[in-house]
Amino acid sequence: MKKIYLLLVLVTAIGVNSCKKHSYAEGTLSPIIAVVDLKAIYKGSDVVLNEANMGGAKQIVGVVVSNASAGNTPAGVLVLQNNRRNAVRGIALEIGSAAANYVVGDSVVVQVSGATLTKVNGSMHVKGLTEASVSKVADGRPFKVQSVPSATVIASPDVYEYTVVTIANSVTDPEPQKGETFAGDKTINDGFGKMVVHTEAGAAFAGNELPFSANFTGLVFPVTSGTETKMQLWPRSGDDIFTLAATKPSPIIITGYLTNPTGDDADYEYIQLMATKDIDFSVTNYSLVTCNNAGSNPPPTNGWAQGLAKTYKFNLTSGTVKKGQLFYVGGYKNIWGLGSTDISAANWIANVMYAEVPGADFGNVTRNLLANSGNVAGIAIFGGIAVDASTVPLDVIMYGGSGTVYSPGPPEIGYRITNTDYYSLINAVSHADQGFYGGGSNTSKLPLPTDGNFVQLGGVYDALTGRWVAGRTVTSVPLTLTSPLSTIETGEKFTKIQN
Repeated sequence: MKKIYLLLVLVTAIGVNSCKKHSYAEGTLSPIIAVVDLKAIYKGSDVVLNEANMGGAKQIVGVVVSNASAGNTPAGVLVLQNNRRNAVRGIALEIGSAAANYVVGDSVVVQVSGATLTKVNGSMHVKGLTEASVSKVADGRPFKVQSVPSATVIASPDVYEYTVVTIANSVTDPEPQKGETFAGDKTINDGFGKMVVHTEAGAAFAGNELPFSANFTGLVFPVTSGTETKMQLWPRSGDDIFTLAATKPSPIIITGYLTNPTGDDADYEYIQLMATKDIDFSVTNYSLVTCNNAGSNPPPTNGWAQGLAKTYKFNLTSGTVKKGQLFYVGGYKNIWGLGSTDISAANWIANVMYAEVPGADFGNVTRNLLANSGNVAGIAIFGGIAVDASTVPLDVIMYGGSGTVYSPGPPEIGYRITNTDYYSLINAVSHADQGFYGGGSNTSKLPLPTDGNFVQLGGVYDALTGRWVAGRTVTSVPLTLTSPLSTIETGEKFTKIQN
């Protein structure tokens, strides 16, 4: 096929992010290769790039995401992020002192034919470039900032290296001393893993005070020591750190639930919870609300207080529980439905025959308190027994499918969330308020339970700071008619509290 290369001016006119790798239908080959495809050429040893191994291409395009002026990027390196073929990827370009001529948001075209693709300290670089290899075509261009759990970044270094990432709702570990600064390596924990935040001693913000809790944004750098490669986050400036207010600890956390007992679900479903401090419910009242969004799902105007067939409320107004002790809310006190082990010896703070008795204040009688299929469902804990559309829960989990349960409005309506291991009241990227499930980045949900299994939520909760040191994960615990209570109250992946 005859190769007809597109003119650079045409590339600029249609936008560097809209070019195709190949345009066979039009009888042309694009001169541009996506970064995701460029990186795939590397097979463990240096590669000299040419039109043959790049499928007829000779250029890469993208947006500059490194900030040389702040001093927290390796000298002589220009970092470019590219979003092509639905793949956000970044790469480091070695262009010497000319790297300082570019600022974040510059859109560039880079002639890479003849340069060398290599690995430097564990991360992908293109070397052998000159100042003339890079042409700026626009400035102030937007680029994608990904909010990603640390565990995801650590598990996929080739995907996230040299891209801009936010590790949200993180705490500095250990807690910083008064006056401690960013300079050097600091460990952060977002509840899903730990990463190092690296700041060069000469960075413009190195002397800024290190916060205890923040959304940390920066460039992901793989750093190899010996045979081990670890991921580091390099903030580009002081603005990449968004300090968060301290999280108020929740006295109660959700640790498990049974959605599909053997036989008829009616009155045999239950929720397991844990106290993070001593509670006398007759003195300090709480409430628990479930939502079940089966069938057609216009967003609930009154949120958790919608009632009818959507939400069902239990009032927790009697009984006591000690810090670290489990307790239960539900119907009959059996581990797995009719005829199964009697677990009335457990601490039941509320048991209501929900198939015969309406919810406290709102909620129709229901034979299916907790959804075991279909649209998204949830459980929320509230301080006090007064719950309306504006009440913010103390802890909340959502699980299951989809369904329309949120509307951005105005006014916004839906199920309110709070700061947990999965949800945040402030968007990690835009810093906008986001108070509802489905709004902003609050889209995470746990999977639907395996039929007949108890859903055990395993994590580590810090009762002093209100932070999840390790986020909750789902373990499906098989039950039988003779399973003892210990089956759902023990295990390596069971929720624990500290402090």
